[in-house]
Amino acid sequence: MSVDVVTLGCRLNIHESQAIRDNAERAGLSDITVVNTCAVTNEAVAKARQTIRKISRERGGRIVVTGCAAQTEPGTFAAMPEVSLVLGNDDKMRTVPWQNAKAKFEAGDKLAVSDIMAVTNPAAPPIESQDGRTRAFVQIQNGCDHRCTFCIIPFGRGNSRSVPVLDAVAQVRRLTENGFREVVLTGVDLTSYGQHLPGEPKLGLLVKEILREVPDLARLRLSSIDAAEADDDLLDCFANEPRLMPHLHLSLQAGDDMILKRMKRRHSRAQAIAFCDMLRRLRPDIVFGADIIAGFPTETEEMFSRSLDLVDECGLTHLHVFPFSPRPGTPAARMPQVAHAAVKERAKRLREHGQAALARHLDHEVGNIRTVLAERGGIGRTEQFTPVRLNSEITPGSFLNARVAGHDGSHLIAA
Repeated sequence: MSVDVVTLGCRLNIHESQAIRDNAERAGLSDITVVNTCAVTNEAVAKARQTIRKISRERGGRIVVTGCAAQTEPGTFAAMPEVSLVLGNDDKMRTVPWQNAKAKFEAGDKLAVSDIMAVTNPAAPPIESQDGRTRAFVQIQNGCDHRCTFCIIPFGRGNSRSVPVLDAVAQVRRLTENGFREVVLTGVDLTSYGQHLPGEPKLGLLVKEILREVPDLARLRLSSIDAAEADDDLLDCFANEPRLMPHLHLSLQAGDDMILKRMKRRHSRAQAIAFCDMLRRLRPDIVFGADIIAGFPTETEEMFSRSLDLVDECGLTHLHVFPFSPRPGTPAARMPQVAHAAVKERAKRLREHGQAALARHLDHEVGNIRTVLAERGGIGRTEQFTPVRLNSEITPGSFLNARVAGHDGSHLIAA
């Protein structure tokens, strides 16, 4: 083993894990495992600790911990005897901290965590490939200027900053030339892209530039976006650019207006529904996923029912359900909490409602012919990102037209 990177959490971490591996190997490190952590919930932090202990038991060797949980709770991980070094979220992306790692190991100095709020550059070094993946993730934005009352991530990622348009286009071109047929643009707050760049280019402009300047790119996707900031060029792309895939994951979080205000979200229930309706008119084959939190502080049963109804009113297909998890230091942690049993029960109902919505989508797909990008393990993805079980092993990264014969409740099944 040289440098092994274990990635937890979001798609942004996937892009960064490749850069981490490259930096560590260039620094001459070997026989280490890097755990790139997530801090979005208490459960995510607990999972990081469990992963570290498991790696120590099964593999041994030095363990370096980085990512959002390492940035927000460095002392928690430095106190673990299994951990050799804790690197901050900006530090992991720079060369010098990795070059200094050996000296840190020898000195028993476990901490290398700088002030993330002082960071002004996007810290997204170019990568040539992404090991073991059929689609490439490209970081175009990092950090967040908003302060949702439940969210710890700005304190793990810092303030919003963006990769310049030309650099982002060059990164996509490089990955396309290296054989990737699909690229996913990632960030913490994608629709804030460009706000701090000269001329303040928006996300829609960047998407148009990529599609124009990289004609060999077959598919372009966006990761999670905030509908409140979607710009006109982006909407135009969905309407008129077939290479921009008809799938959006929305950061909705709740379906009740009072809860949305207490979360400090920037959209109302009506605006979320109107946004989905408008995009569906522009791109009839589009599907939506969404993040929704169950059991936010002060949420009543009536308020929760509006989140359930939102699944149907927005026509959501893929749900990421988060039982509310109070993060120390956030305003929501100081609000009147919903009983844990009620939070758990609401999350269960929301997941069941989401599963029913997914089943309707899968039913609707039966009989259609979809262009599928093959992945490893006999799985592929349609344009709408719906997973498909393929009837034979297809070379990962290749396309095929597949007729949908049925589904198993979670995957389409190709004929």
